[in-house]
Amino acid sequence: MRFLVSTFLAFFVSHVSAHGGVLSYQINGAWYQGFRAYNTPVGQSSIQREWDTYDPIINPTASTMACNANGASLGSGQLSATVAAGSRVTAYWNQWPHTIGPVMVYMARCPSSCTSATPSSLSWFKIDQGGLISGALPTGTWAMGQLVANNNSWTSTIPSSLTPGEYFIRHELLALHTSYQPQFYPECAQLKVTGGGSAFPSSQYLVSFPGAYSASDPSITLDIYSQPTVTTYKIPGPSVWRG
Repeated sequence: MRFLVSTFLAFFVSHVSAHGGVLSYQINGAWYQGFRAYNTPVGQSSIQREWDTYDPIINPTASTMACNANGASLGSGQLSATVAAGSRVTAYWNQWPHTIGPVMVYMARCPSSCTSATPSSLSWFKIDQGGLISGALPTGTWAMGQLVANNNSWTSTIPSSLTPGEYFIRHELLALHTSYQPQFYPECAQLKVTGGGSAFPSSQYLVSFPGAYSASDPSITLDIYSQPTVTTYKIPGPSVWRG
């Protein structure tokens, strides 16, 4: 029995270390624990929506693209972080092994309470992104590599002119290190944005999940190893809205 338990634990550790998700957030110096994947949601409290696996989403039109599987509200345990527009939000990932691919950060306004909102029914806008920073596709420096180098973290600024309200913030990594399929890792947390702003993105910046990406998008179906000298990459999704 001890051997079986040890074997299972070794498999589990190797499995989760290959992929991952956001484990915690830092907002204006305050720390927020993320949802603990592979654990029952009963008794958990977090600003993050439920996500159940470190495994990637490989279909860009999957029903779970908004906030991962299963993206459910934690009910009475669901929290929201109060944050002023213009503040910095840092998402901390697990010990992330992949360094090839873009980093994207989206927000979506909830019609009332985000705790009762369905993420796939919302309109999302991008507030931050990073792609191929320098060099060629298979050997260059990517935003995902910068994330790994920065203690597996990514910091974004909420547009200072954004109108107050309840919002989701959605962090997404798109790993491109395999030549046969993309790997999406989306994670969502809830915010209550305060401040005196009155701006909101126009329709040209708004997308839905699923719906923002397609399986035929060349930025998603990209085989980086077949293009060893290419030094450009178009990040999928809409343009960044900066307020």
